[in-house]
Amino acid sequence: MAGSVGTPILEAPVAEGASDQHLVLNMGPQHPSTHGVLRLVLEIDGEIVIRVYPEIGYLHTGIEKTCEAKFYQQVIPLTDRIDYLSPMANNLCYCLAVEKLLELEIPAKAQWTRVLLAELTRLNSHLVWLGTHAMDIGALTVFLYTFREREEILRLFEAVAGQRMMTSYFRIGGLSMEPPLDFFPRVQAFIQTFPEKIDEYSNLLTGNPIFVNRLKGVGPLSAADAIALGVTGPPLRASGVDIDLRRDMPYSSYEKFQFKVPISTAGDTWARYLVRLDEMRESVKIIQQALDGMPEGPIKADAPKIVLPDREKMKTQMEALIHHFKIVTEGFAVPAGEVYQGIESPRGQMGYYVVSDGTAKPYRVHMRNPSFATLQAVETMAKGRLLADLVAVIGSIDIVLGEIDR
Repeated sequence: MAGSVGTPILEAPVAEGASDQHLVLNMGPQHPSTHGVLRLVLEIDGEIVIRVYPEIGYLHTGIEKTCEAKFYQQVIPLTDRIDYLSPMANNLCYCLAVEKLLELEIPAKAQWTRVLLAELTRLNSHLVWLGTHAMDIGALTVFLYTFREREEILRLFEAVAGQRMMTSYFRIGGLSMEPPLDFFPRVQAFIQTFPEKIDEYSNLLTGNPIFVNRLKGVGPLSAADAIALGVTGPPLRASGVDIDLRRDMPYSSYEKFQFKVPISTAGDTWARYLVRLDEMRESVKIIQQALDGMPEGPIKADAPKIVLPDREKMKTQMEALIHHFKIVTEGFAVPAGEVYQGIESPRGQMGYYVVSDGTAKPYRVHMRNPSFATLQAVETMAKGRLLADLVAVIGSIDIVLGEIDR
């Protein structure tokens, strides 16, 4: 089958002697069920999927290369754009990596606030996943329900960061500013009612025979295949692998929080749905613990040549004004070295590899994003299944093309 320049051409079909029965077609890059600008080249035999070839790169922005031309603190807004559904997870991972190089001690209040916001980000991301996944299957109403709660979370983000989506609220050394006085009470009010909303989603979907039949037994992925393909996060735990970096390699004080890691051994699309639903319940518990035990104290590390001073000090103290001017115009030098920092993002294990050459700009920033690895598993899950099942499989892995292409 001929293709245009740059178009992958599938060679001989897998099934011998059936070449005249196979059809090669495109799914995307604007198909509503690809969850972004993803193109899948499919080889099908009737309604049965034989091969799946993901074609990526439609959203390539060169963010990793752009980081090399920015001061360390200027990279934070770039990390927001990697995964627009969990910007604070990216902020956190990058800041933790640079803080390792600087050997900064982060105040307890900043760490706990980061945990709280990271879990709100997880809820935000899972709500979008659940609404769009259900809509792919045909349950249109659930989308309106989940976005009702997501709107409340975005308002909380706007209150604390001044921005609904690209928040850039975390800073190297802590947080950009103190949360508003009414912020924690507003979070408390939200999580008091949110468990009821999760039950509402479950009542709409878990007992729905159409939804159940479209998911159960569909897109199976064994633990061995998931590990071999680099799958992490909910899809890995839904295949029976009990790993979560928040618990197993804790960061930002996660070791002080009590929560369960939901797992399943079924490894199908249904299991991935149940695992994420339970993850939302556990995130609520973590947020409640953060609210109950929130420490008092500063939100920034005591490092005047790295962390911007408070604005009031900057306006009244000459030394603070000088530090502010030099950080903004010249950045701050980071000791030469290299570091890797991983966290548990809503989609799986996210990692930032940062290399410093001792200057104010990173020599290299590489991002290990979970969606890139998880996308490899689509063919394994969809091969031999109906074409209609491919839609359910794509929704179940919860990919974001922004972090795949970068």
